[in-house]
Amino acid sequence: MTKSKINSIALAAMLACSGWSCDADLLETVPNDRISSAIFWQTPNDALLAVNALYNDLEGVNLLSFDALTDIAHTNEPFDVQAYIEQGSYDALNNKIHSTWANAYTGIAAANFFLENVDKIAFADETLLKRYKAEARALRAYQYIRLAPLFGDVPLIRQTLTLEESRRVTREKAAAVWEFVDAELEEASAWLPYSDEYEAKDRGRISKGAALGLKARAALYAGSYRKAAEAANRIIADGKHALYPRYEKLFRYEAENNAEVLLDKQFISGSYTHNVFYLIGPYSQKNANSYYVPTKAAVDLYQTASGYDITAAAGGYDAAHPYAGRDPRLRFSIFLDGDTLPNPSDNIFRPAPNSGSNDAIGKSYHNSTTGFNIKKYFNVEDYADINKSHINIILLRYAEVLLTYAEAKVELNEIDESVYAAINLVRNGRDDVKLPDIPPDKTQAELKEIVRRERAVELAFEGLRLADIRRWRIAENVLPGKIYGITYVDDSGQTTVYELAVTRAFNPGRDYLWPVPQKERDLNPNLSQNAGWGE
Repeated sequence: MTKSKINSIALAAMLACSGWSCDADLLETVPNDRISSAIFWQTPNDALLAVNALYNDLEGVNLLSFDALTDIAHTNEPFDVQAYIEQGSYDALNNKIHSTWANAYTGIAAANFFLENVDKIAFADETLLKRYKAEARALRAYQYIRLAPLFGDVPLIRQTLTLEESRRVTREKAAAVWEFVDAELEEASAWLPYSDEYEAKDRGRISKGAALGLKARAALYAGSYRKAAEAANRIIADGKHALYPRYEKLFRYEAENNAEVLLDKQFISGSYTHNVFYLIGPYSQKNANSYYVPTKAAVDLYQTASGYDITAAAGGYDAAHPYAGRDPRLRFSIFLDGDTLPNPSDNIFRPAPNSGSNDAIGKSYHNSTTGFNIKKYFNVEDYADINKSHINIILLRYAEVLLTYAEAKVELNEIDESVYAAINLVRNGRDDVKLPDIPPDKTQAELKEIVRRERAVELAFEGLRLADIRRWRIAENVLPGKIYGITYVDDSGQTTVYELAVTRAFNPGRDYLWPVPQKERDLNPNLSQNAGWGE
């Protein structure tokens, strides 16, 4: 606060007291721009409002951005801070890295503050208090599951810190962070109901299934395969969740709050919205931005409808008609040439550079440079106002649980009928996805590759690929090089487009972990730096 402003406040106080008998408590006022602790933490409704606020720190549309740092998607804006990460030309000053760190710790700090204050409230229903605490602990654990795969060792903050304390914290080993997360989620799950046991007004809250699903994800990321398999199997055995019957509809409004969703970030029409349509839509749709776009590498991962890789001679893949006879999830996840669009004047997606359409590659710098656009979360209902989507963003679903179980069991080399059942349910357990079963004669190495491909295609553009290619240590193989897109026919025959302005790079001696943000290290010199990023 400036000296002149201090003086103005002092003058105002003096004038307020002049000519009257000044009340000694006159300046002890409650702020009118926020809720004061002096009048909060009084009733169970205060606790409800406080725990509700913690959900704001869940990932929303930003989740898509992480896949755009992998082989299956691309940041279409060449001057975005993310584009520099793709190209390997970034450092600890990169704002994407800092905001990811800062946003997670904002969520952690909010959860800590809640847990330190909620016991001030007298609850007639002790079970409700325990549930609120369990929600907060699970939401705090969620933030650490975001941080550890990106940064490795991170500060493990369990309580509110003073300014001086915050300048002395150090990084905990990732193993200790994973142990903390596992214990928190295990304990939280005991006090949480399943999602179908919540009242309608409580939809979207952390449930027992969500806590166990996050526990399974965290254990998989940590390489604790026994814990991952057991946590996933508890969800499977309880039978509270199931695949939604239509993959095509899974990311549309009509499917919200279905039994496949264990956790999502909920939005509300007109009051709590986001811009996913604008962010991912083709340019012809009211100048939508194509900010993150799929790559040829993503498209090529989808098998043929007969269950073969597109490189297999027996698979029936036709290079002249590359999207025909493919895994249906391809067309449900990615806009392909000929797909229908809501704009009455541009209602067919035609991205080829020689198509003459508003979606043609090169038409504007907002057009997809690969000729593909993300279809998940693209809803016709949002066309009226493309910046006010309110589709819930799915953070965890049952298909991931099935694949986590399968992967963990394969890594343990405990391959049995249940492993094949989990994989095959993802491949053909829906009315509109009917790929052949994986035959029960695969080796451990073959099943590893099968599960990895299934995760890539089933969970594409849901923010999980970056952690996957890092923990599998394959980023150095799948990332470097040109970014390819569609193949189209011109005067010279078939031509495959590629991004002219970007060549991806990945340094395996450095890039498997992000640097600790320099802004944080400036504030706290006790934060060490990851290998390869200097001191």
